Amino acid sequence: MRGARAALAIALVLLGAGAAFGHDETAAAGLAIGIDERLGAIVPLDTVFRDEQGAAVLLRDLARAPIVLSLVYFRCPNACDFLLTGIADVLKSLPAVPGKDFTVLTISVDEREGPADAQKAKRIGLESIQGPFPPDAWRFLTGDAASIDAVADAAGFRFARNDDDFDHPLGLIILSPQGKVVRYLNGAAFLPADLKMSLLEASTGTIGPTIGKVLRFCFRVDPQSHTLVFNTLKVTAVVTLLFAAGFVLYLVLSAGKRRAKGRR
Repeated sequence: MRGARAALAIALVLLGAGAAFGHDETAAAGLAIGIDERLGAIVPLDTVFRDEQGAAVLLRDLARAPIVLSLVYFRCPNACDFLLTGIADVLKSLPAVPGKDFTVLTISVDEREGPADAQKAKRIGLESIQGPFPPDAWRFLTGDAASIDAVADAAGFRFARNDDDFDHPLGLIILSPQGKVVRYLNGAAFLPADLKMSLLEASTGTIGPTIGKVLRFCFRVDPQSHTLVFNTLKVTAVVTLLFAAGFVLYLVLSAGKRRAKGRR
């Protein structure tokens, strides 16, 4: 009976820990937006978009190196700015050669946007880098609904129109030069080492795990500085729960050993 109670206590503790780990995923599950990770999926590179000057371009013509893909809309009043700032921040210190080791593609999910919107977003993005950066290494594209949906569906990117705006997740999708999805980096703040590793994997088509899931649990993004801040409360709570579960398990095993000795 005592062992059953202890086992029940362990189950409750582990359930609490699991709830803490899975809170964000559970909360997001009921939303129409999100990212369904499709590692190994192929984004159709024969899809046609318009560049910043309004010329028709195939994604294949821009995929001369691993691709850092982001899906936003250029008139976005807040979240997209955080993401573009996060991209600019990581590009500042990324130990890779833009245009040779990688190409950044930012595609609008709003088919109503055009070259003028792309030009404005590109100007802001390049200025945020605060240093020289080849313009051809960060392209801002617009297109029709069919082209947008083709790329978004292949990458597992789910967004929804909300009146004149859009609800959408934040993150980067890393593609090989052949369009294979090799890694997701979730959120709006990124570590240069993580992006560098992702690009190395993309250059060989190697599929990697999502670092962003771990980072999203252990860290949060400071909305003012746009930097990662360690989530002390959440991590401490889970560590405490796991320690308590381990201690209860130790008591159960110790009691079992004592009972076994007493019967001898």
